[in-house]
Amino acid sequence: MSAVLVTRRLPSAVISKLETGALVDLYTGEGSIPPAELCARLADKDALICLLTDAIDKRVIDAGPNLKIIANVAVGYNNIDVAYGRSRGVVVTNTPDVLTESVANFTWAMILAVTRRLSEGERLVRRGQWKGWALDFMLGSELRGKQLGLVGAGRIARAVAVRAAAFDMRVVFTSRRDHGLPTADAPWEHVSMDRLLNTSDIVSLHVPLTSETRHLIDKRALARMKRSAYLVNTARGPVVDEAALAWALQEHLIAGAALDVYENEPAVHPDLLQMENVLLAPHLGSATTETRTAMADLAVENVLAVLAGRPPLTPVSA
Repeated sequence: MSAVLVTRRLPSAVISKLETGALVDLYTGEGSIPPAELCARLADKDALICLLTDAIDKRVIDAGPNLKIIANVAVGYNNIDVAYGRSRGVVVTNTPDVLTESVANFTWAMILAVTRRLSEGERLVRRGQWKGWALDFMLGSELRGKQLGLVGAGRIARAVAVRAAAFDMRVVFTSRRDHGLPTADAPWEHVSMDRLLNTSDIVSLHVPLTSETRHLIDKRALARMKRSAYLVNTARGPVVDEAALAWALQEHLIAGAALDVYENEPAVHPDLLQMENVLLAPHLGSATTETRTAMADLAVENVLAVLAGRPPLTPVSA
């Protein structure tokens, strides 16, 4: 029977499914599996199920001479050297679709929270500093009639855009890929990156982390945003230059930011930690019981398919 290394605890029902078709070696330590242990335990494995916090580079791939598949329990796969894996005949899979709705909902939670100053107000109450209701106290920003600018036009961005109608917002997007938008059902306007930054009230990031998107939001980009605008990032941390973001907020070039991901996760730029107009979440975009279970289940289905000689369900094509 084929052997599979799983780098983190998964729901018991998902592990039971995997055990029907493979011998399972489950890492049960706290935090991420140490790189040396990861390499050692891969020596006799046919498959690897990993998380985005596991760096799967050439050294790790070479440590598993029998590897047939690396199944990432995430949509993104910047933690894996996909090209090298492919050169070694290793299939890489991810978990698209199953987390689209939860991340889109969470993005809107971030937008609402930062524009209505919810986390700032909650901290004030907990500190015992709230003095009571006042007409001009802690005023936020309305969304109606404003423009939502989406950087990217993939599944999650489109799900975020659909929800904008409930808030009577205009939607524009920028993307390097042709996603067939706009259409009659999705009348969102495609604009240049500069125009999106210049005209949007909310700029929400929905791009994968690549060499082209690393520090896509830098000093130049932030300086082009409206002073009343908010930046929201539920994509990947390094898409934003955190030092540049701190600078832009200190200079009042934008109104605020909501971040769920960070450049050097779990570390956060110290200046951002001190700012009341920055909402900081601990990478919770897909964090619902239903979604995380579905992600793990899809990774297992990919592994079982490949080990049985069938095509993977969601192979990474990049």
